[in-house]
Amino acid sequence: MILSSIQGLPPFRLVDLIDIVLVAVFFYYLYRLLKGTNAVSIFIGFMLIFFSWKIVSFCDMKLLSEIIGQFISVGVLAIIVIFQAEIRQFLLRLGSNSWSSRWLSRLFSKTKEGEQNLDVTSIVQACGHMSQTLTGALIVICKDNPLEQIIQTGDAFTSQISSQLLETIFFKNTPLHDGAVIISNGEIKAARCILPVSKNQSIPVSMGLRHRSAIGITEQTDAISVIVSEQTGKISVAKQGVVRQGLSLNELQQYLNSEFND
Repeated sequence: MILSSIQGLPPFRLVDLIDIVLVAVFFYYLYRLLKGTNAVSIFIGFMLIFFSWKIVSFCDMKLLSEIIGQFISVGVLAIIVIFQAEIRQFLLRLGSNSWSSRWLSRLFSKTKEGEQNLDVTSIVQACGHMSQTLTGALIVICKDNPLEQIIQTGDAFTSQISSQLLETIFFKNTPLHDGAVIISNGEIKAARCILPVSKNQSIPVSMGLRHRSAIGITEQTDAISVIVSEQTGKISVAKQGVVRQGLSLNELQQYLNSEFND
């Protein structure tokens, strides 16, 4: 009986194996994206309801299947609302990591003709001096996204990058020191800007609001954040929601050159 039922199944094809592997890869990257957040528990809850719906449907429990089915149909919209930050981050990583997206962004970029190389040396020198004096700093460097809405939250101006100007902006007694500096197209575009704060609960408690803001902007955009800690003087960079701490000046120079000037 069992053998006959197994023999009645459709043959296992190569495309079925590829389908299984792709689903496994999808869930693996989804787990990495949600790891350390409350979204994991919510996602597990939705999956339990989904599998329960499959089980009651298989057992032909029509009433219960109808009730859970209605919840599942509404639950798709609920997932989009609840996981909007994670979906945005997933799409950002997908779009920024593929070679096709980089080619298209260069093709349709509005600032391609007037694009300038980033003055990495001035940024590194300013970070080095501020690190020695324990001066907190948060510098956000734009890529394809010009961060126009973020610039509007601060004091907008246009200036060439210089280490002296950056150090003056973040000097504790100046009105512009509290917030982020935005650099776009090789120029300083604004200071005292307000950034979105990351809600990722896996961020260590030792990281304060400056680091959480630096991570938050990179979760939602393709920008790179450079942070100088006011407590320790350590230099960090954040990209796509991931922060690297304790960079030396040489490492910072190489990192920024690889991101903007290669």
